[in-house]
Amino acid sequence: MTSPISVQLYTVRDAIAADLPGTLQRLADIGYTQVEPWGFVERVEEYAEALPAAGLTAPSAHSKLVGQDLEPIFAAAVRLGVGTVIDPHIDETRWVTREDVEAIAAEFVAISDAAAAHGLSVGYHNHEFELESVIDGTPALEIFAAALPAGVVLEVDTYWVEVGGVDAAELLARLGDQVQFLHVKDGPKSKDDSEQVAVGKGVMPVRDILRAAPQALAVVELDDTRGDVFTALTDSYEFLQGVRA
Repeated sequence: MTSPISVQLYTVRDAIAADLPGTLQRLADIGYTQVEPWGFVERVEEYAEALPAAGLTAPSAHSKLVGQDLEPIFAAAVRLGVGTVIDPHIDETRWVTREDVEAIAAEFVAISDAAAAHGLSVGYHNHEFELESVIDGTPALEIFAAALPAGVVLEVDTYWVEVGGVDAAELLARLGDQVQFLHVKDGPKSKDDSEQVAVGKGVMPVRDILRAAPQALAVVELDDTRGDVFTALTDSYEFLQGVRA
């Protein structure tokens, strides 16, 4: 039996803007059984109808959490059956000093408590700058991870980790079970989103990454691509099915 594979819906943002139900069905037809919504609060009722219609579930979703009104976010997550809400981005300027990074982690105490009241957990998704910022010899993301309250998880974007100059598989081994989700993407390890390609067609050590975090749900994402995005998602799914069989 193969492990589930999810897909971050930012990948198909243009298609979703035009036809949300049709896009979800198209992903299901490829073989995906899980998705990771973003911008779901504004379209919660549409998602609530379209997800089960396509036979899809959403174990995780993206929404800004730090500094936000959390009640509507968590209510929408519960409505969709989401278990973990992940903050996708905290401004690069906040990852410069140890004090700044630990202050971000401290903000997740109240966020996590509010989520728990709804039966939810929360997490954080990295970009490259949390790895490029090195404080006393340690990447800022690892300082952040060590300072997080218990129960707050990480969604490690493995592509941006490598772009940030850190070996993704080694990082995952160090972080252990704190990592519950992986963004799996591929390309030449550049900051040009349009150079991203289907998983398995770039230079990322995907097999090593998956072996390093067997507990984590693999979430396919392309921030952008020069080819057809649904072709890339099909190729990614087929590659990962083979790897995780």
